[in-house]
Amino acid sequence: MKEKHKEMGEEPISKLLLKFSLPAMVGMFVNALYNIVDRIYIGNIPEIGPNAIAGVGVVFPIMIISIGFCLLIGMGGATNISISLGQKQKVSAEKYLGNATFLAIIFGLMLTFITIFSMDLYITKLGTSSVTEPYARDYLTIVALGFPFLMAGYVTNAAVRSDGNPKISMITLLLGAITNIILDPIFIFWMGLGVKGAAIATIISQIVSAIWTICYFNSKWSGIKLHFKNLILEWSKVKNIFTIGAGPFVLQMGSSVVTLVLNSSLMKYGGDVAVGAMTIVNAVNTFILMPIFGINQGVQPILGFNYGARKYHRVREAFILAVKGAITISTIGFLTIQLLSKYFIVIFTSNPQLLNAASNGLRVFTLMFPVVGFQIIAAVYFQAIGKPKTTMFLSLSRQFIFLIPIVLLFSRLWGVKGIWMAVPCTDILSVIVTFIMTKRELNNLKILEKEEDLRINVNQ
Repeated sequence: MKEKHKEMGEEPISKLLLKFSLPAMVGMFVNALYNIVDRIYIGNIPEIGPNAIAGVGVVFPIMIISIGFCLLIGMGGATNISISLGQKQKVSAEKYLGNATFLAIIFGLMLTFITIFSMDLYITKLGTSSVTEPYARDYLTIVALGFPFLMAGYVTNAAVRSDGNPKISMITLLLGAITNIILDPIFIFWMGLGVKGAAIATIISQIVSAIWTICYFNSKWSGIKLHFKNLILEWSKVKNIFTIGAGPFVLQMGSSVVTLVLNSSLMKYGGDVAVGAMTIVNAVNTFILMPIFGINQGVQPILGFNYGARKYHRVREAFILAVKGAITISTIGFLTIQLLSKYFIVIFTSNPQLLNAASNGLRVFTLMFPVVGFQIIAAVYFQAIGKPKTTMFLSLSRQFIFLIPIVLLFSRLWGVKGIWMAVPCTDILSVIVTFIMTKRELNNLKILEKEEDLRINVNQ
């Protein structure tokens, strides 16, 4: 296991990035596929499909919040594990693993109770109509029960990558996705449970993933172990986890607020059809971005480990390679969507009105796709090297300073078309800010690299 950690600081970056990113890409692809299959099945439920998919789309902000807490604890824990292993502090890494796992369970339970017992306070404010509200309520009530398993599985799987086992991480995602894909038609159609069946299938898949990753950290394959004694929270560890995880957490919270604003605006100017179209567009958008998220997950432990080991030239090389790969993928995705948007949408619905709205919306929504890859990698870079304030600034600027005001303004001026246009306009502004911050950070990295080279020469 020590050799596995050692290779993070010595193996060629290109080979290491492929080794970590490819399994993550496969896992993320399948993971995105099962989310898409979920919506495909729901959208094709006889008679109620279009309304059901709109109802599920309306509760998306709550799902984003749950993922936000996963990122807060999971990415915060994983980054600290990577840095600790880079500093050859295995005991510290195991304490971060234990603390992060226990935090995931606690926060998952809290989110379940809050969601279920306060549902009536906000379900009608999420952009539902009298037609879509029952489907939104049925789906969310059941899915909320799975939050503890969702969070425990996500947090421990992020730690698996930091432990240097990307293939196990991929298998985790495959297990959950395949379980969901198999169970969806059984519960939705064969048992006739509709939207409730989709939610039950989702929970079962989350339980399978959580059990798998927890078992991994008690097996011979793991370099660090999940000890019961490390489940006892240490304030210093919790603080470091929250500090580093705060950036991606704020980003997800911002996404939740943005989705709420988008759904409310779409309901106001376009009704259930517009909300359903956004649900489909989000699903396709997420699927196309999965390879970039795979690079994201692959490069994070490499950046964290080498930054902790003071191998700054490897940090810079890993970042640049990841950006090149992400831009290539996002450009290919952009061209594919612009040419074949209707072919993506038709698998979700045969309703002509919904098909047309989602197809047109998807093309506009992704106009700035070629630069999105750079934004995603830059965000994980700052998080991976332990600079949460920069990550948080970038997150807040995109979501709150740019996107929400632009959505509100454009919707007043151009209705539904303005809402779709708000996203690429925001991407333009965000990438400019991100580029400025990243360029400054890379200059600082060169300074650290020179200082480290000088220190090594003096010691020799």
